Amino acid sequence: MKSLPWKTTRHLLSLGVIPLCLFAACDSSTIGSTATTEVPSVTVRRIDDGSHPGYLKSGQSFSGIVSWYSVKTNGGTTTASGERLSDSGDTAAHKTLPFGTMVKVTNLSNERSVILRINDRGPFTKGRVLDVSIGAAKKLDFAGRGITRCHVEVLRPVEED
Repeated sequence: MKSLPWKTTRHLLSLGVIPLCLFAACDSSTIGSTATTEVPSVTVRRIDDGSHPGYLKSGQSFSGIVSWYSVKTNGGTTTASGERLSDSGDTAAHKTLPFGTMVKVTNLSNERSVILRINDRGPFTKGRVLDVSIGAAKKLDFAGRGITRCHVEVLRPVEED
């Protein structure tokens, strides 16, 4: 069995994936029985639209109100990760997801989707789950309204062999 690189392992731990994996293969009928060498099969769903090769759906997702922000509305040009904020960047702010996490955001009113990278903290308005750059809001077609309801799927990198 190939071990995961530390960076990937640390990322999966932060998402709570590894502890779940350790217990997922166990059930009460296997306790005390003879061990088997059979490897359980795992179905991996690739991103449907192929827009971001190298990433798979992690199984973690959430829905809620998404808003946009820009250099002008942010009051500065630096994100919490230290990166320079770009209005045209495919980036987003989330309260807890690790910086560098990729997410697929789908506008539920028109089914438009975009893949974004978490590089900032927020939103700081109660009831909102994500702030996206104004460029991403334009791609999702809600920049004129300011907010919309979206479904967010957390992605994980495909492991190289």
